Amino acid sequence: MTRVCLIGADDCTLQYELLSRETAREALSTYDLRRPFENTIALRTVSVGAAISLLNDLDWYLTRFVDEALVQEPSVSDEEWLSRELATQLRNSAVGPDETDEFCKIYGVERADPASAPGAPAASAAGANTESEGEHGSEEESGGESDERGDAATRTGGGQARTETQQTETTTEPTTPTPRRRLVEPLYVRRTGGDLPEYDLRDVDSTLVVRITEAEHSP
Repeated sequence: MTRVCLIGADDCTLQYELLSRETAREALSTYDLRRPFENTIALRTVSVGAAISLLNDLDWYLTRFVDEALVQEPSVSDEEWLSRELATQLRNSAVGPDETDEFCKIYGVERADPASAPGAPAASAAGANTESEGEHGSEEESGGESDERGDAATRTGGGQARTETQQTETTTEPTTPTPRRRLVEPLYVRRTGGDLPEYDLRDVDSTLVVRITEAEHSP
């Protein structure tokens, strides 16, 4: 299964912005949504093509509320992600799987107080089901990162949004005050000899590698 992870912009609560809008909510309604990092939404699709199609459908919202959209394709790597642009090139056969690993950016991953998260408390729109990572670990995250044990699930109160009042009914279960993970400033690197430089911008618990295009590496 191909994975998608949307990283919310710093000035918005991504889960609320997407799930409170009917078009975005309907586009996401068939997916099992997760939140592997602070202010993110992650899901699984059947293929790279399906992932790119979904991102294209959500493009209006991504432009406004998403800092970056990531795609992880198992046929390319089980540990590293692709930028949306590189995944699109892969889908269009403009690059091959073995041609995607030269240019990368590495996000640091650190623990954060949930009270400081842009998405806390998270609002889940009616008709959608979102969960934080629980006892089964971080399936949406790559590279063997630590899971968010004890982070409570956020579920909807059932029923469809009441379109008569043009409002979305939401219910949110209280979340356990367990530190969440957040992505911090990326380091742009170039792989040489099969190895990536170490992340050295700050002390972090772990890292997440995103393969990017040469143009994204040197804008």
